[in-house]
Amino acid sequence: MQQGVSVVVNPGAGVSPSDSYLDDLEIALKEADVNASVDIVRSGHDLDAIVQTAVGGDSQIIVAVGGDGTVSAVAQAVLENEKVLAIIPRGTLNHFAKDLGIPLDSVDALTVIKNGIEKQVDVGEVNGRFFINNSSIGLYPRIVWKRERQQRLGRGKWWSAAWATWQLFLLSPFSEVTLDVNGKVLRRKTPFVFIGNNEYEIDIYNIGRRIKLDTGCLSVYLMRRSGRMGLLLLVIHTLFGRLKELKDFENFKTSHLSIVTRKTRTLVAIDGEVAVMETPLEYRIHPKKLRVLVPRSED
Repeated sequence: MQQGVSVVVNPGAGVSPSDSYLDDLEIALKEADVNASVDIVRSGHDLDAIVQTAVGGDSQIIVAVGGDGTVSAVAQAVLENEKVLAIIPRGTLNHFAKDLGIPLDSVDALTVIKNGIEKQVDVGEVNGRFFINNSSIGLYPRIVWKRERQQRLGRGKWWSAAWATWQLFLLSPFSEVTLDVNGKVLRRKTPFVFIGNNEYEIDIYNIGRRIKLDTGCLSVYLMRRSGRMGLLLLVIHTLFGRLKELKDFENFKTSHLSIVTRKTRTLVAIDGEVAVMETPLEYRIHPKKLRVLVPRSED
């Protein structure tokens, strides 16, 4: 490799510091002739510090070993320091890696670091925070928030998630929002507003998939039916791949979106993580801002 490589391994993404995977990774790096330094995140609290150290060095290529959350954190720092992102998927879903065509096998992903090409892809932004996949308000961040509160009380993850979902469904699954899209004001009572970095497939076989990541647009999805029956219909139409046929389901594309809620602060999901943000929420797309290594076949 002509450029320095720094690898950030996140144990929160299914890798522990004692895992033999780490030894295998270092061996694979040498066999692939990739001269890299490897930094291990010993706890979730250390992730930001490790990433900042990696991007602050001489390495031009920063490799994120982990799932979408890890990749998003590394991408944020890469963007701010004008470095190049590479990915070795180790998460549960790995949406970003899949959409880029990066192999899920670690050894195959290493070949992308050595022989891949640089591609420039879009990133979304909300109130100064970048996202590589999506952001949302409404049900999802509220469920995550309540689930984490239950987990801190010692309850299991799945029990906490089920309890949080049921509580919101019974009490208040809908929110009142005002959206400003290209000068057009929309007022909706909705369970969610989902904002994707580029367009998401929404049929039964490709839910969550993006064909392109460089079209320069945000894709916005929401539902305006005011009733719990509407949520049930949403689930049914999604399962049968007929979501676009649901009359109260809306989706549109834009480069900028402003969202105002009834409260001055609201929960916002950003690439799976939840933050509290002040409204209005200002969303925008940054075309081809992120440099990332992809397989040559993607050219």
